[in-house]
Amino acid sequence: MRKSLFALSATALLATPVTGVARDTTHYLDFQSVVQAAIADGQLDGTVSFYLKGQKVPGAVARTFEEALSNRKTNAFGKTDEEACNWALRSVLIAFQENAKKNGANAVINLVSYYKKKEYANPAKFECHAGAAVAGAALKGQAAIVK
Repeated sequence: MRKSLFALSATALLATPVTGVARDTTHYLDFQSVVQAAIADGQLDGTVSFYLKGQKVPGAVARTFEEALSNRKTNAFGKTDEEACNWALRSVLIAFQENAKKNGANAVINLVSYYKKKEYANPAKFECHAGAAVAGAALKGQAAIVK
């Protein structure tokens, strides 16, 4: 009797649907405020400008380079979703700055969020996904020389 009760309990537990699915909250946050804060903090040096798709690029685009993708995650523990998302975007921007400088470019243009290969284009906001422990931002864009 005891064995069959245990087997029945174990079967019931295994058949129960998982309701504790990991959190994945989507946020659409201001892009330029993160860029400006990263420049003010010295994480970005200000030699590369960043333009979301739909933003007007001042000057003429003299040359573009191959499209690049950066997907960065950050520890979200002890941070608000917005704080964690801002850190993830800073990491993305640092990677784009390094790539642009390597190519002799002074801008990154046509930036779009690219979470799970789905584009989100907004001239003022970026998309970020936050969970209980990790937040991430993925963007793609092109390094460019703007004159």
